[in-house]
Amino acid sequence: MRRLNSTPHHTSGFVLVGFLEWPRLEMALLVVVSIFYIVTLFGNSAIILLSRLDPKLHTPMYFFLANLSFLDLCYTTSTVPQMLINIQSHKRSISYVGCIAQLFIFLGLGSTECVLLSIMAFDRYVAICQPLRYTVVMHSKLCQQLAAVAWITGFSNSLVQTVLTSLLPRCGKYQIENFFCEVPAMLQLSCVDTWVNEVEMYAAVVVIKVIPLGLILFSYINIVRAVIRIQSSEGRKKAFHTCGSHLLVVIMFYGSAISGYAYMAPKSSSAKLKGKLLALFYGLMTPMLNPLIYTLRNKDVKAAVKKILGREQEQGWNLA
Repeated sequence: MRRLNSTPHHTSGFVLVGFLEWPRLEMALLVVVSIFYIVTLFGNSAIILLSRLDPKLHTPMYFFLANLSFLDLCYTTSTVPQMLINIQSHKRSISYVGCIAQLFIFLGLGSTECVLLSIMAFDRYVAICQPLRYTVVMHSKLCQQLAAVAWITGFSNSLVQTVLTSLLPRCGKYQIENFFCEVPAMLQLSCVDTWVNEVEMYAAVVVIKVIPLGLILFSYINIVRAVIRIQSSEGRKKAFHTCGSHLLVVIMFYGSAISGYAYMAPKSSSAKLKGKLLALFYGLMTPMLNPLIYTLRNKDVKAAVKKILGREQEQGWNLA
């Protein structure tokens, strides 16, 4: 195992241990994560641009999808560049202010995504269960208000947890057992009883993760009931196809995030590795796969891409 070159005091900074115990894995991750990060940037940026440029995509579904894509761009950018710099330069340090800022932003974005996914499920519920009232219920003002609720709720939760975590004394401990600053890893540095923080954290999990997940399940139970009543097989297929992409994203995000709590205080080296790989999955893989899941079989997005590319070709020919 390589030793850390620097040991900054906790008041001036922290050391992000990351995958230091697995140097070969770390070098492989440098290449793989770099490629995945570029794909994430390209895919999510493309969805945002398409939803803005094509009038046919000016619908509630694509409004929320654009919000999700913007969120995923910020989500990965809050941790991945720091991780790549640390691996490449072998410099593990992060300033105290930088760590707290990263903690606040990453947690805020993750919390926002939980609420946003439940709102997207509600949008699908209205579209399938109340199709005649869809445009009346999901008007633009309500969509903007629901998106604002998601962002405000997410960052309010993050603010509370970040403040409580930053106030804990660390008594000289500075090595964070992850590649970014997060609440469970920061709690392990404390030299006092953290039961208040843990109770608050689990309460936040209920509000931010469990309640939205319950709303998602409620929405999809009603969606399934409505789809079963559709007589046309083509109509059932279209309804399931519309919801399938969102449901897959929900399973990936919630599955990896909830599994991560099993490795909050890992004892063995293998448990540490599993916890860090899970954190990498929901911090990078899910945001990278979201655009692919939503667009690979989506006729509207494919049509928008062809339309925009065709327009650019026509402009190029006119210039020529």
